[in-house]
Amino acid sequence: MDLAFSAEDRKFQQEARAWLETAWPVEMRERQARSALGKLSKDDLVRWQKRLAEKGWAAVNWPKEYGGAGFTPTQNYIFDLERARVGAPGVVPFGITMVAPVIMKFGTQAQKDRYLPDILHSNVWWCQGYSEPGAGSDLASLKTRAEDKGDHYLVNGVKTWTTMAQYADMMFCLVRTSQEATRQLGISFLLIDMKTPGISVNPIITLDQPAEGFQEINMVYFEDVKVPKENLVGEEGKGWTCAKYLLEFERGNAYSPALKHSLAHIRQFAAASRADDGMPYAEDPDFRARLHDVEVQVLAMEYTELRILGSLAAGQNVGPESSMLKTRGTELQQAVTELALEVAGSYALPFDSSTPEPGDNFSAIGPQAANGVAQDYFNTRKVSIYAGSNEIQRNIMAKLVLGL
Repeated sequence: MDLAFSAEDRKFQQEARAWLETAWPVEMRERQARSALGKLSKDDLVRWQKRLAEKGWAAVNWPKEYGGAGFTPTQNYIFDLERARVGAPGVVPFGITMVAPVIMKFGTQAQKDRYLPDILHSNVWWCQGYSEPGAGSDLASLKTRAEDKGDHYLVNGVKTWTTMAQYADMMFCLVRTSQEATRQLGISFLLIDMKTPGISVNPIITLDQPAEGFQEINMVYFEDVKVPKENLVGEEGKGWTCAKYLLEFERGNAYSPALKHSLAHIRQFAAASRADDGMPYAEDPDFRARLHDVEVQVLAMEYTELRILGSLAAGQNVGPESSMLKTRGTELQQAVTELALEVAGSYALPFDSSTPEPGDNFSAIGPQAANGVAQDYFNTRKVSIYAGSNEIQRNIMAKLVLGL
């Protein structure tokens, strides 16, 4: 199997590298380095996504007919690789990566005309209304109800773990429009304006977000919320089909570019940090063994992704391999944060170890490389749960691959 990029792909890689070096603003790089978890504000992210849209590279998974980049699978992978190299973020996925493909496939022409241009240019911020207090991995048990009132639905219920809902203009939401013997039936896919009366958003404060401005997830309550019928995507009661289609875009992403970037930082951090016995972490045999073990696993992950990339380039679909990528990728994300936490040592203890802004009258706590390590560690505990827990992914692989 030939895993080398073609001459055309190498040319694209050089173009992407040159553009990212100048397009990814220095001030945002510095802000990432100063803040715990490297968090950027909503304005920062929108500004970056608009810059991507100006280049035509915001919607890499969109066809050109809708204004997308029309990247090949290989170009998409290369762009991820080059973004990770400079530390530039990807787009916030809820609009461009997740709901837009659903609207393209199942939406009406009026819905496409109304929503897709604003999604492409980041004029509207989206959030995802899937999980509920009693319906997480078992999403089919959701209870948020949409009652048919003629020209509109009346929505009542609650959604949880809703990322960045405090910023959202719109939510794509799974609701129950009827009770059926098969739970997956009777679920519909609605687009809900978050400014509609009856919607309230309450923050969920987590261990990794002690500092002001870093709050990420929320509870969203619906009390007699009126949603116009034209905001139904696809057929009523067929929302499960939309949900499964959307998950194809939520899972199966390339993990190795960002993982390799993180490991390179850990190597630098380990060379400059010392263990309790005074030896640099980079020379400690036990730490080196753990680091090399993770590096080998990331390398295996990279070659698996390239193998799947070859299949995609040949026109094949990703099947249960997406579950394998999600499972291994998230486990390695967690393993990398554990290595960083070990190197940070006692400097990981302060919850807010942000590097001072210019002009601040306080000193940094420990080296800059320790900044946000603990927050990152705690935040990454969730990655093996969202988008379908890894236990669920293993069940999928057992059924579709092993026939169990």
